[in-house]
Amino acid sequence: MSRADAGPPDAFETALRLLTLRAHSEAELRRKLARRGCPPDEIERALVRARGLGGLDDGAFARSLAAQRARTRGPALIARELAAKGVERAVAREALDGLPREAVVAAARRLAARGAESGAGRRVVAARLLRRGFPGDVIREALGRDVEVE
Repeated sequence: MSRADAGPPDAFETALRLLTLRAHSEAELRRKLARRGCPPDEIERALVRARGLGGLDDGAFARSLAAQRARTRGPALIARELAAKGVERAVAREALDGLPREAVVAAARRLAARGAESGAGRRVVAARLLRRGFPGDVIREALGRDVEVE
């Protein structure tokens, strides 16, 4: 029997396979299952089952992604990524609020040091940090209070 004759894939099995590769938000997993041709009612049942087993938790997903990305990105950029993955704004905000300010400032300092090593001026480094999603107060703290952040 060919793949085309087999019918749509089993939504729960597909969800488990995807979740073993990496964590997903519920919306992201729903989109992937739909793209693979799983019927909508099966998708909902698969999501309920995965949630019940603890394999699908948007809060845990958001906290994990935020902690991982915080090494190289600021909160604004992380928030955009979480939104793109379908995480609700309140859940994303809670995950970002859980990031220690010291860790955010330390990440900004590391990136600023790399920029300084490459010979970039303070304004250029500040602009890079701003594009990376760091807020102005963190950039000023990372570079010193006398830098202007636009």
